[in-house]
Amino acid sequence: MKKNSILSKVYLVLIFFILYAPIFYLIFYSFNSGGTMYQFEGFTLNWYRELFQDTRLLTIVLNTVIIALLSATVSTILGVAGALAILYARKRRVKNTLLSLNNVLIVSPDVIIGASFLILFTMIGIKLGFISVLLAHIAFSVPIVVLMVLPKLEEMSESMIYAALDLGASRFDVLTKVILPYITPGIFAGFFMALTYSLDDFAVTFFVTGNGFTTLSVEIYSLARRGVSLNINALSALLFVFTMLLVVGYYFITKKSEKPRSMGVRQ
Repeated sequence: MKKNSILSKVYLVLIFFILYAPIFYLIFYSFNSGGTMYQFEGFTLNWYRELFQDTRLLTIVLNTVIIALLSATVSTILGVAGALAILYARKRRVKNTLLSLNNVLIVSPDVIIGASFLILFTMIGIKLGFISVLLAHIAFSVPIVVLMVLPKLEEMSESMIYAALDLGASRFDVLTKVILPYITPGIFAGFFMALTYSLDDFAVTFFVTGNGFTTLSVEIYSLARRGVSLNINALSALLFVFTMLLVVGYYFITKKSEKPRSMGVRQ
């Protein structure tokens, strides 16, 4: 048993090293004064200064954040509504059909989704740009939110709802004061997952962007094709720090929401 425990720890360390080594490699050379990733010549912050002086890139970062926040917010609202519709579908066949259709966008290749949106937007006359990117990000984020919220709904006891109704609560009160507070951890999980997917999406965005509008993932791809610049390293380092802050923030939010519930159970 002890040998298996040691092997499992070594395996975990190896996996995390493989995952994080390229990221830390990029971050390390973002401080290189040499301008290449082949030899570290000295410590400098010039690449970060150049990054913050690039107004075009900062605008793209702002566009990316706005798209991510808007798409995550809208997809969270739609995802919660969709999860409720799936849960309370009267016929089991309808419930299974809705759940299957929800999972299609998750398992489908991003290239197919992006090409489909491109054809759709072209057919209905939506110009490629901010609106097309936002709609596409909402569309592929909604199924993620549904999968985050639905398990919380399924584990909720129906007796809580019946008790609230017996006490005179309206359907709206049951939704806002019983169901939504209970599934808050799932809602936060869905929101942060949608936010993360939107921030790092490339394939779908590549198809639906246009009219001078672009996001960070597409811009980094175009910059990398011209040649590796340490500006990309600096930008990647800042994105990594931002992502870590999101993860830590999500951890503390979920812990804070679970604490009152555990205290209520003890009482």
